[in-house]
Amino acid sequence: MPSEIAVEKKKLKNPPLELHYLGDRVLRQDAKRITKVDDEIRQLIREMLQTMYSSDGIGLAAPQVGIHKQLIVIDCEPDNPANPPLVLINPTIKQFSKEVCVAQEGCLSIPNVYLDVKRPESVEIAYKDEYGRPKTLKAHDLLARCIQHEMDHLKGVVFVDRVENSLTLAQELSKNGFSYQSVKPVA
Repeated sequence: MPSEIAVEKKKLKNPPLELHYLGDRVLRQDAKRITKVDDEIRQLIREMLQTMYSSDGIGLAAPQVGIHKQLIVIDCEPDNPANPPLVLINPTIKQFSKEVCVAQEGCLSIPNVYLDVKRPESVEIAYKDEYGRPKTLKAHDLLARCIQHEMDHLKGVVFVDRVENSLTLAQELSKNGFSYQSVKPVA
């Protein structure tokens, strides 16, 4: 179910939240479950959406703005004002597809780095919406990838941890001013 929280899909000169980048310890901490969905959480959702749109992103997890809560905002069509964003509170993956695919990913916390990552093609998730209502969703393709990418952030995992080609990874990180030492490969 798309979100009912509306913010204008535009770039702000001064987005409300500050992004954290690869190498920052806050990106490596586990996010905590949200126990109460209230106006404070809904305001955080608005600010996360404004920050995501301001940075040309299609997904943002709360840990990326230094907030250790299990909260994600996603909009795979940021140029389409009619397409509302998706808000995921305390998301859990119920099922992964057996089919996997490789596609390029990028991350607002690692600007200008785009690398291939292998992930399940589709997922089924359970989550709460911005009013605390329980929901389920079957997602495929880009949306499924985006959900998995953002959910990784809730466990302190960044997409570069999943990149299999370590040589290309090291080159791309170095070229963009990031340290390969910041990568923590996922088994």
